Amino acid sequence: MPTVAASAAELVAGLASIAHLVGDRLVIDDAAAFRERGIRELAWTAAFAEDEGAVAAARWLVWEASQAVGALSASIHELYVARARGEVAGFTVPAINLRAQTFDMARTVFEAAAAGDAGAVILELARSEQTYTYQRPADYATSVLAGAIAADWHGPVFIQGDHYQFNAKKYAADPEAVTEEIKRACRMATDAGYRNIDIDSSTLVDLARPSVDEQQRDNYERAAELTAFIRGLEADGVTISVGGEIGEVGKENSNEAELRAFFDGFRRELDRRAPGAVGISKVSVQTGTRHGGVVLPDGSVAEAAVDFAVHQRLGQVARTEYGIAGTVQHGASTLPDELFHRFVEVEAAEIHLATGFQNLLFDHPAFPAELRRRMDEWCFGNAADERQAGETEPQFVYKTRKKTIGPFKRDLWDLPTKDEILAAQRAKIDFLFRELAVDGSRTMVDRYVTPVPVHQPLPDALREGVVAG
Repeated sequence: MPTVAASAAELVAGLASIAHLVGDRLVIDDAAAFRERGIRELAWTAAFAEDEGAVAAARWLVWEASQAVGALSASIHELYVARARGEVAGFTVPAINLRAQTFDMARTVFEAAAAGDAGAVILELARSEQTYTYQRPADYATSVLAGAIAADWHGPVFIQGDHYQFNAKKYAADPEAVTEEIKRACRMATDAGYRNIDIDSSTLVDLARPSVDEQQRDNYERAAELTAFIRGLEADGVTISVGGEIGEVGKENSNEAELRAFFDGFRRELDRRAPGAVGISKVSVQTGTRHGGVVLPDGSVAEAAVDFAVHQRLGQVARTEYGIAGTVQHGASTLPDELFHRFVEVEAAEIHLATGFQNLLFDHPAFPAELRRRMDEWCFGNAADERQAGETEPQFVYKTRKKTIGPFKRDLWDLPTKDEILAAQRAKIDFLFRELAVDGSRTMVDRYVTPVPVHQPLPDALREGVVAG
């Protein structure tokens, strides 16, 4: 397993003959050795080192390595605008939530993308996932970029903050405090290098109000406020891709009246706050799915009914009347394999995939039984208050085991059987890329997306005692 450096000096010493520093720039001397050994040492140190200086140094070195090899964090906004103009079509972008084994999973995704000449792929993490997976934006961006480097990827890396969501209960008690909290989260994400953020204020929709505009008002006002705020964070000339949402996943299916009320109100509010500012590039809708699926008593997942006509109708309106890429599907990773190609047929712009990859990890025959036992015990010992009346043990474990990912993070990164499990993940990724028609999309992405190099300040841990090579 890779070594976790105890200090910045030890980290730099471990890169001897592979890479060196010249002032505040990283120079890679042996690209193959850096990909095969050096980047793993950096990723593991960034994720697990106890010394803050070592962590800061590892993060900086990964970021600067991504600049050196051309695996640059980028915004998918321009591709989505091209789709709104009708210049590209016939594909659905997979947005994959990497909860566990982030370095190796990112490497696997980019290896699959390179093999299929795919470029339209997003790697994301929801705000709620940050907490229980022990991955703040800086942690996540570092692991994703390190995985891209390990895969010898050269091109845009779309890192997305998913579900930057308003908590409706907390909002009712103190709306301004909740809004400021999400603004801080957006700033943290952009500082870490994210160039794609999905705002979810759909939790504020109140269907009890008398008109559709009133029902959507809090949603579009806060979405516009956050979009204006994000536009003010754009310091490198890159337009961050911002997503909105009109229907909370798991509730009533979205309709055209809601879409129009949201966009008309959103544009008015955005122009009031930031006249002429660029708006959102996509909108999430509800079609009948739930996050993680509906869990049956035996722990299996019930088949969901997806109303594909919602994507077809609302996507057409979104593109032709409001100039965005189209609709986004959440809660889809546990759908039957035979349904995925239909998202392309109805021109869904993006599909979010999370729990299915988590299940491929936890339920794989090669997953160590002893580790599974310890993780199950953790659920019963630390999340028992979340168990609902009448819920079976398999249902309870299925719903709560995601919260073991953080406490067992190192175990999952160091799994002795991970190659077998990653092979299954790779097969699923290959399948999804084909079904969602993003294989062969690299040329299209390169036509519209131009990543901008951004260098970060040398951290104090590396500033002292570094001798130019």
